[in-house]
Amino acid sequence: MVERASFASYYGRPVIKAPAWEARDIAGYFFLGGLAGAGSVLAAALHAGGAARTATALKVTSVGSVALATAALIHDLGVPSRFTHMLRVVKPTSPMSVGSWLLTVYGPVAGVAAAAAVTGRVPRVGAVATGGAAVLGPAVATYTAVLAADTAVPAWHGAHRELPYVFAGSALAAASGAALLLGPPAETGTARATAVLGAAGESLADHAMRRRLGSVAVTLREGRAGRLLRAARTLTAVGAALAPVAGSRVAGAAAGAALLAGSVCTRFGVFAAGVASAKDPAHTVEPQRARLAAAAAGEEPAVEPG
Repeated sequence: MVERASFASYYGRPVIKAPAWEARDIAGYFFLGGLAGAGSVLAAALHAGGAARTATALKVTSVGSVALATAALIHDLGVPSRFTHMLRVVKPTSPMSVGSWLLTVYGPVAGVAAAAAVTGRVPRVGAVATGGAAVLGPAVATYTAVLAADTAVPAWHGAHRELPYVFAGSALAAASGAALLLGPPAETGTARATAVLGAAGESLADHAMRRRLGSVAVTLREGRAGRLLRAARTLTAVGAALAPVAGSRVAGAAAGAALLAGSVCTRFGVFAAGVASAKDPAHTVEPQRARLAAAAAGEEPAVEPG
């Protein structure tokens, strides 16, 4: 009898094609979208609390970030018409379609909120726009995680439950960092608290993500992704530690810069881990084999619902 064949790759080649996205464009798009969305939520809270200068700074930051994020997406698509073509239909089951419409609606709303805050005109319209941007903000900050997890890339799809929470925590930490960096110390009390909240949320979600990924989690620890994610954890922890005691411009700037840099490293690190997991066929084959074994034992379905 011939032993059952055991396949670890497709003739030594990757089983799936690695993402063709440019890291600078798409990982940057992930970061900028998160900063914009979480910034609008925090700006609304600051606006309601009377921290006008910091709220205005975040509103301007949000509209600038979403503009750059859209430009990065269009640059990666290669042809601007490819973005507008995605607006021909609304497809709720497609993260790309939903994301395109989110950017299209959120951008002008955030722009009105920023313009009203800067000029001081039409305050009621500005307040409504501020609230609208805050409502859309969480989706803008996290839909990119859903977009990535909807692919076959092992390190992204395998973390489809935790990745949106990683991105949400990272986005809140980044927005808090921007507030600490740009706002006067007297107005940054809320941002100091949300900085700690965002950093803690990201850390917990990252820990859960690594546990769920199992053997694929090695892509988060090694190579370029490992270096970036270790830097992200260090920078975010330093920023979160400094934030509560950031009672001066210098301390606030240091905490804010650390939090922003940590968020950048998180997005680029997750992107790099995804590319690495797609290039190594073992990260595609081994999780599938583990699911089949678990299904045979009656522990879980052979195909995980997506």
